[in-house]
Amino acid sequence: MAIDKTKALHVQVAEQLIQQLRAGTSPLQKPWNTDGLPLFELPYNAATGNRYKGINIFSLMLRNYEDPRWMTFKQAVANEWKVKKGEKASLIQFVKTSDQITKRDENGKPVLNEEGKPTKIFVKLDRPIITTAWVFNAAQIDGIPEIQRKQIGELDWNPIDRAEKLIAASGAEILNKAGDEAYYDILADNITLPLKQQFDVPEKYYATALHELGHWTGHKDRLDRSIMNAFGTEGYAREELRAEIASLLIGQELRIGHDPAQHAAYVGSWIKLLEDMPFEIHAAAADAEKIFNYLTGLEQKRELGTEIELPSEIQKMKEKTVSVHLTMGEQIEYNNTVFRVQGYLKQGRFRMEDLGTGNSFILSRSDNLYGSLLQAKQNPHREIGAAQGSVALGHQQTENTASNIARR
Repeated sequence: MAIDKTKALHVQVAEQLIQQLRAGTSPLQKPWNTDGLPLFELPYNAATGNRYKGINIFSLMLRNYEDPRWMTFKQAVANEWKVKKGEKASLIQFVKTSDQITKRDENGKPVLNEEGKPTKIFVKLDRPIITTAWVFNAAQIDGIPEIQRKQIGELDWNPIDRAEKLIAASGAEILNKAGDEAYYDILADNITLPLKQQFDVPEKYYATALHELGHWTGHKDRLDRSIMNAFGTEGYAREELRAEIASLLIGQELRIGHDPAQHAAYVGSWIKLLEDMPFEIHAAAADAEKIFNYLTGLEQKRELGTEIELPSEIQKMKEKTVSVHLTMGEQIEYNNTVFRVQGYLKQGRFRMEDLGTGNSFILSRSDNLYGSLLQAKQNPHREIGAAQGSVALGHQQTENTASNIARR
């Protein structure tokens, strides 16, 4: 994909993804092979080992390099690797919430370390900024060691067992019925799946389950997305795109794989969606990261032996933060997204802005996001923004406009 500096990154990615969806070669259409290895791997930083996130996944994967490792020019130099002559870098985006500066004493002079070099410290920025970086693929680098890929048998976990544990940790109600239906029912708040023995391999059953579990996270007591949309509508396509990207992320994390055949019928609606609204790939990838973080977070809580956060406990969290308020103009970082309070509205509501997408939305005190933002305000975590790993951007909040209860 050639760089066009006149187009925003999300436009470039949307255009290229549309081409690959039409050709049947997009990341969303590639299954795993029978050897237990993916035909592709999600891009990650070669120096840190961190996976790239959000729209950067597609920005880098659409370059069609077989090697998933990427790095900045400085990271290559630091590891004594060399960028090949004539190679061009690829663009990524990230949210920068802190900066590295030289530590100085009371007289303004640099504080030196044991090696006699200025000491560097990280300071939180007054206002988070969205910035860009340029990275090179390992195939563009001389001196980098060959990539080491682990076979399924070499992992520290059994993919099937781990998928079972993640589903159990979610607490989702799953009904297995003979037939070919797989969907999430928002009104009953349960998932219906075919019988396990109807799938030719166990991995396909769990890939389908994880996709539907992605829809399950959209319930108002969880991530609160607009998921009650009639089949064939734009809203339905938007939610399906989020669940499919999330299942791609979780499938590779667990090494359970990805089965695009289950959702091939949505390709046409995704193409139309991206043609009409190129920014949707940015927002969908960001929401998919939130789904990924939510579900893997439940898995981690179970492993640590801590209680899984249920709706009643979310309410308790809100009660504990009653003395804290959102104030006009403040910016709060939560779940890899930066929110700004634009103003107050009647009935205790707030007009909010997602600084990653520029989208505005109305936030009520009864929304789960309100309590989460109060918690984030009380316990801010510092996240170092660097090209080592991009931060996903984006938040969508819309009204439910249809009455279809089932999610495929």
